[in-house]
Amino acid sequence: MAKKSRTRVVRKTRASRKRRSVRAPVPVPPRRGERAGHRIALTVNGSRRERTVEPRLLLVDFLRDHLHLTGTHVGCDTSHCGACTVLLDGRPVKSCTVFAVQADGSEVVTIEGLASAGRMHPVQQAFRENHGLQCGYCTPGVVLAAVAFLRENKAPSEDEIRVANG
Repeated sequence: MAKKSRTRVVRKTRASRKRRSVRAPVPVPPRRGERAGHRIALTVNGSRRERTVEPRLLLVDFLRDHLHLTGTHVGCDTSHCGACTVLLDGRPVKSCTVFAVQADGSEVVTIEGLASAGRMHPVQQAFRENHGLQCGYCTPGVVLAAVAFLRENKAPSEDEIRVANG
């Protein structure tokens, strides 16, 4: 004898019908040849750059992988070391803690953009002349942090430098 299939009778209430009528927004597909994501525009080292990026893309990865500015290093993956430091609207930030979409409309300066007219920035020159590096991996971040500090304090005392160095 064949089994009878049981069908469950679901009682539809007004509330359940209302819930079903609410739909999630349908994502708009990207244009032909464009990746899905957010369109951002920012100025990097004096040049305006526009790209479509995923919302979770970190600024450090945007600089390195999308713009090929490899002077900004990923050091610790925990935001402790500062090797990824860049200037965002003139302030030093660890670019591994900022999403690229957060930098939309901002100005970013990396170590590649610090020199001008083929001449090193005075802080870069001072690091070079005084061997202000160890292996050199975090040097770009340290130089940019020093540049930002000296913009705020033109003639710091030794104690102010020690406090800023943290």
